[in-house]
Amino acid sequence: MLSRRTIVQTSLAGGMLAGLAGFAAFASLYPKPDRDEEITGWRRIAWPFPRDAFPAGRAWKRDDTEVYIRPKLGFCGNCDTGVVEDSEVDRVTDVDLLDENFVPLHEGRRIALTDLAGRARLYRIRRGGKEKVAEGIAVAYKCDLVVAIVVSPVADDAILKNAHRFLETNTVQVWINALLEGR
Repeated sequence: MLSRRTIVQTSLAGGMLAGLAGFAAFASLYPKPDRDEEITGWRRIAWPFPRDAFPAGRAWKRDDTEVYIRPKLGFCGNCDTGVVEDSEVDRVTDVDLLDENFVPLHEGRRIALTDLAGRARLYRIRRGGKEKVAEGIAVAYKCDLVVAIVVSPVADDAILKNAHRFLETNTVQVWINALLEGR
């Protein structure tokens, strides 16, 4: 026969174990924020654009700046050279989803995000009744495109550089690489 002390200790241990299991189940409902998001201050927001032929992308926000990125699998016009002309950037970056009447501010420039190369171009858009600046980015990986849009209230190089650095973090790159290589 078990002593009263053994029964009480076993009951307490079982209760604590059940409590910890319940806490773990509850905690799993709230995923841990990505380390890059904690460090950089970018927080994930819902993808605002309608579904189309390409996979839905991901979106992040920091202060008044938003970043939208998604792959366009099999959409690169020239697999050998990638994106080299501003007209391609205008056509593929989805800036028209933000404002159909977007206006390029000047000629685009070459850009590299990690090991992906392409072009970026600034546009003036109207969103939410306010004028904003959007940078369309199109970079190529083999015969696939990765397109991004950085939306900001002003054309500030520091804001754009910060967004570019975020696009190169593990948060974004691991997700993009999984989509590109998982085909």
